[in-house]
Amino acid sequence: MIDSLEKMLGQGMDNAMLRFGLGKAYLDRGDYAPAAEHLRRCVEFDPKYSAAWKLLGKALEAQGEHAAARQAWERGLEAARSRGDKQAEKEMGVFLKRLDRQQPAP
Repeated sequence: MIDSLEKMLGQGMDNAMLRFGLGKAYLDRGDYAPAAEHLRRCVEFDPKYSAAWKLLGKALEAQGEHAAARQAWERGLEAARSRGDKQAEKEMGVFLKRLDRQQPAP
């Protein structure tokens, strides 16, 4: 899956959906740095893509980048609320509460 998506990217196709697919595929494989890179590009294309913010936060948290994960989930909450995406809003709220228990906000 990753190879075919990377091939599409290499052929000049670049959009939020492609970047989301790559980010999710890398995240699922446990490759957090490329996952975060693609998910960052995804939200640059579409800042209201709440699912991408959610996964970006997960990729960053997995790399120990807790402050960046918090920031991604906070931006994701805004995006989810603006789109009425209640499920993503609920999930990111849970992630933030869990992060607060582990790494209190500065």
